[in-house]
Amino acid sequence: MKVNREPLRVLGIDPGLTRMGVGVVEECDGQLWALDSGTLKSSPREETAERLKVLFEALRELLDHWQPQAVATERLFFKLNAQTAVPAMQASGVAMLAAALAGVQVHEYTPAEVKQAVVGYGDATKNQIRFMVERILGPEAVPDSPDAADGLAVAITHLSARRLAHLEVVR
Repeated sequence: MKVNREPLRVLGIDPGLTRMGVGVVEECDGQLWALDSGTLKSSPREETAERLKVLFEALRELLDHWQPQAVATERLFFKLNAQTAVPAMQASGVAMLAAALAGVQVHEYTPAEVKQAVVGYGDATKNQIRFMVERILGPEAVPDSPDAADGLAVAITHLSARRLAHLEVVR
């Protein structure tokens, strides 16, 4: 039995202070469509507060334009390098704030969850993720960078998790 649900649009975010990957994916009747993807950038020559403002404003524009029903972001996980962890966490916080101010619920996924959902292997490489994002969304959805591919992958992960949760409820 085919279940017709309303389309769901998700903004996926791969947080980073210098480069933040974003991807908008919509699911309609079981099909996934890439609507937009890219890399938001801030200059390392600027002060951190100014860089966060640039990212916030760009995210706010994306949220206003695409009106997603959900935002999915990659939960940051750093084993060794606190120097890179802090700026990325600040960027992640800005992404969550932009979504909250837009009234959009935020869902977080670990890097391993994203890799498992998209590639089927929790230790997948960036190249494997990009390859599978292109396979899942079609050749017209080729992301312009690994960061954009990661943003799309996070959105795909949320839509996959939603599908699995729906299947469990139906059983």
